[in-house]
Amino acid sequence: MAAASLLGPAAEPLPEVERIAVLRANALGDFIFVLPALDALRAAYPEAEIVLLGAPWHAKLWRDRPGPVDRVLVVPPADGIRYPEPDEPAAAMDDFLAAARTERFDLALQLHGGGGNSNPLVAALGARVTAGLRSENAPPLDRWIRYVYYQHEVIRYLEVVALVGAPATTILPTLAVTVADRAEAAEVLGPPRAPRVALHPGATDTRRRWPAERFAEVARELVGDGYEVLVTGTPAEREVVDRVVEAAGVPLRPQVGTLSLGGLAGCYADCALVISNDTGPLHLAGAVGAPTVGIFWVGNLINTATPLRGRHRPITSWTVHCPVCGVDCTPGIYPHRPGDGECPHRDSFVIDVPVVEVLDAARELLRPEPGAP
Repeated sequence: MAAASLLGPAAEPLPEVERIAVLRANALGDFIFVLPALDALRAAYPEAEIVLLGAPWHAKLWRDRPGPVDRVLVVPPADGIRYPEPDEPAAAMDDFLAAARTERFDLALQLHGGGGNSNPLVAALGARVTAGLRSENAPPLDRWIRYVYYQHEVIRYLEVVALVGAPATTILPTLAVTVADRAEAAEVLGPPRAPRVALHPGATDTRRRWPAERFAEVARELVGDGYEVLVTGTPAEREVVDRVVEAAGVPLRPQVGTLSLGGLAGCYADCALVISNDTGPLHLAGAVGAPTVGIFWVGNLINTATPLRGRHRPITSWTVHCPVCGVDCTPGIYPHRPGDGECPHRDSFVIDVPVVEVLDAARELLRPEPGAP
């Protein structure tokens, strides 16, 4: 009989499973989306060791952190798998796979993407059973489900683990915040002078960036409302953080590269609100329990925005045509529709989101009416 699941039937768990490999080696937000699938695996196989095949940053994040990952094996950089981190020593994929096969994995799961590059890697682990996603040109695993671009990422990976008898136990990504996380945040930030709101104006894909001047306007209003406003960013995002701080014209607290990923989790966990573009820190904030206002392009809203509204407000841009050349940027996923779906421009697709919508959502979450969460 199929196991019960929040999302419908799941296969029966496999017998005598001692060790499970899970490939998910990409960026922060991508990893947050797979947490419910890892929780499902832990519930279905409580005695098995769950080994994440990830990047060096995954190993740092999971050091001494409670959760469904028991151990991280760092997979070497490779096309379609992951990019090398700065100053990362070279490593050969053949050597990695030879060592991984000695682990004698019972299950190997591809929760990484369409599978063109990742399915051969997972198949080469030598596991008893493999499962994962499969785009049209990807080789199959033992059990697979079709990769369809427009599907919420959390549900996508829950469907995969259901193939090996791990029914969904939650659809909400949750990351534990440790004492060390909060201690680092406290050491860097000191005690709050007022309730804190964090803004994150960066995003790797510049099409997902709301203008820095609009973040500055939001910051100015919130400082006027009596909040202490942090502006977080990676070292690569220093320029946009500086633009927000300069344009705001009020005291803000920029935090660029001052916190580790764990420290950032501790920081966000104690914020009254996080306002961000659709990028990893936004999803991290939600996973550690912070209320959020996210600024989304409509396609990304479908795939990545939380479905909850009690403590979260995704604000949507409905732009689908490139603001520079006018090309419809959706037909690449729908090949039978007119247009080529691609263009070289990387101008913002969320510039039509007005400041007032973000501010209204922020104030509603910061000052909830009686009876609201």
